[in-house]
Amino acid sequence: MDNTVKILILGSGPAGYTAAIYAGRAGMNPVVYEGLQPGGQLTTTTEIENFPGYPEGVDANEMMEQFRQQAERFGTEVRSAICTKADLSQRPFRLTFDDGTEVLAETLIIATGASAKYLGLSDEEKYRGQGVSACATCDGFFYRKKTVAVVGGGDTACEEASYLAGLASKVYMIVRRDQLRASEVMQQRVKENEKIEILWNTQTLGLFGEDGVEGAHLVRNLGTDKEEKFDIQIDGFFLAIGHRPNSLLFKDYLNLDETGYIMTEGQTPCTNVPGVFAAGDVADPLYRQAITAAASGCKAAIEAKKFLEQ
Repeated sequence: MDNTVKILILGSGPAGYTAAIYAGRAGMNPVVYEGLQPGGQLTTTTEIENFPGYPEGVDANEMMEQFRQQAERFGTEVRSAICTKADLSQRPFRLTFDDGTEVLAETLIIATGASAKYLGLSDEEKYRGQGVSACATCDGFFYRKKTVAVVGGGDTACEEASYLAGLASKVYMIVRRDQLRASEVMQQRVKENEKIEILWNTQTLGLFGEDGVEGAHLVRNLGTDKEEKFDIQIDGFFLAIGHRPNSLLFKDYLNLDETGYIMTEGQTPCTNVPGVFAAGDVADPLYRQAITAAASGCKAAIEAKKFLEQ
């Protein structure tokens, strides 16, 4: 195994594999490390209906397998291991993996993604892909004219609730406190939407349903003398309590924003370390879509090739 590579790509979601396709076609022999979640967080969704080229929709795992095959067709080597240590202090960059391998990389594309924050309920895992989602834009279409719940009280939760209200017949917002943390504009938008009902001082205890989510067990005013348990009937349960970018390994070298997203220069995927590029959700707190991740992977590969030529 050659452990000195021209372009090393961490992550195997749409950003990582698109970067590999472009780098491979440019004759750069890229190496992709799949990481913790082969195929990226997209594989936690069932059906993808908003990626161009699939008029009937496509199974998420099937689509990511096609991405992989396309990357391999152009000479990409895909390896299964997780990066545990990164030294970006000098080129070539030195990366260590959990199988004991050390790789020296002339350029590095970080496409490690972001992980949605969950409440930590066992039911979230049980019903994942069967009514539990962390992306309204990805999965909202499946809940047309149905009843859904959104957990959270910040801007993201308000945005997701507003988006879902355009599709669903009713949207519950499950808010732990007695007020929203969102900006005034977003607060106003959800409060004025007659399809959205805000459940204040409310937390989720669990979910129930036979072949998917059919309802949620909730508690209002937990731990007080006004504590009250009740159930709501819902078809979908959306988490909107934020994402955690998978960037911790690089915090000593790269500029991160306050949440941990890798900061890039202008419209480029370039980071503050020359030769290191960031693509996909690890550097995108805003859109978090497969198509935008793929586009940024393309940009990262083009920039990496240009950097090597210079």
